[in-house]
Amino acid sequence: MRRDTRSGRPWILRGLAAVLLAVTFGYVPYHLYARSGYARYLELRRDLTAAKMRNARLRAENERLAREVEALRTDSRALEQVARADMGWVRPGEILFDFGEGR
Repeated sequence: MRRDTRSGRPWILRGLAAVLLAVTFGYVPYHLYARSGYARYLELRRDLTAAKMRNARLRAENERLAREVEALRTDSRALEQVARADMGWVRPGEILFDFGEGR
């Protein structure tokens, strides 16, 4: 059997073909996917999940505030507590000692 003098060349062509196939089956689908509607769909799904979580937190906060408003409308003790704590109100005859917080 006679060996061809160009024996190294088929390996170079095979290597080049392998690299070309890797690029074709690796990068091209990724490139197409990144610009596709599916990528946008996944992004919008993440945004929707974040919005639902934020809405749940805000809903819980609204419920807490509604309970507080109802307590202030119906419970005189709750109203007195807020007046004393937030506005510094005292009843007639009480003496307020202010020691200054943080001193």
